[in-house]
Amino acid sequence: MSEPLRQASSQSPGQPPSQALLRVENLTVSFDGFKAVDGMNLTIQRNQVRVLIGPNGAGKSTLLDAIIGHVRPSGGRVILKGEDVTHLPEHKIVRKGICRKFQAPGVLEGLTVWENLAVAARSSREWWSSLTHRTPADVRELVEEVIEMINLQDKRNSLAKVLAHGQKQWLEIGMVVASKADLLLLDEPAAGMSHGEAAQTADLIRRLSDWHSFLVIDHDMGFVAQLEAPITVLHLGRLLMEGTLEEVRRDPQVAAVYLGREAEKPNAGH
Repeated sequence: MSEPLRQASSQSPGQPPSQALLRVENLTVSFDGFKAVDGMNLTIQRNQVRVLIGPNGAGKSTLLDAIIGHVRPSGGRVILKGEDVTHLPEHKIVRKGICRKFQAPGVLEGLTVWENLAVAARSSREWWSSLTHRTPADVRELVEEVIEMINLQDKRNSLAKVLAHGQKQWLEIGMVVASKADLLLLDEPAAGMSHGEAAQTADLIRRLSDWHSFLVIDHDMGFVAQLEAPITVLHLGRLLMEGTLEEVRRDPQVAAVYLGREAEKPNAGH
């Protein structure tokens, strides 16, 4: 591992090695009395990939919004690296190590692949300054490593707007990595991709988990299977179950939620 990525993945000074990266404790988000998230609990460890699934309206995106401070919880707490960040503004939570990627790529289309990554890697976050001032050696090293990770070496000087959909998704994931975020929130990262592109995306996420943690929302069970990660199932804003993909597939409650049939009940006489 290079020094830039080693620094990006190091724990905060004095942080116990066993401490969870993120803890969501009894989190509730209400909109005009409707509980979009209802007493949710979730733990994510360092270097862990966790998948969040559930039918439409289950509260998945709202949970991500609450974690990153985009919406304000009405109850519960969000603990990041041992610090309560529940009521911090979104930009301060981002600076503490969480970054979110949406389904639609958020790249700067008028810049090249290399420039997008360099902007993301600059701690000043002042994108114009990042382009008009000399890029520090450590940032250049980090950009070169990330560009190889996302397999866009041959596109380094191409404008982002000419990239294929899957390549834009990989570039945005690379930008999140270059920003040195500890936790990456990915909302349907494989949406619109071919099977081959989705497989490459799953492989990229697995490899990047050596340095980062991921919370991934997706509906594509083929893609979810390739992540080889524990799964959290939401329904009506609540935790329905957690387990492996096989455990989730066999669970009668999950079947009832997704297929609209009643969960199997034990025979009263046995």
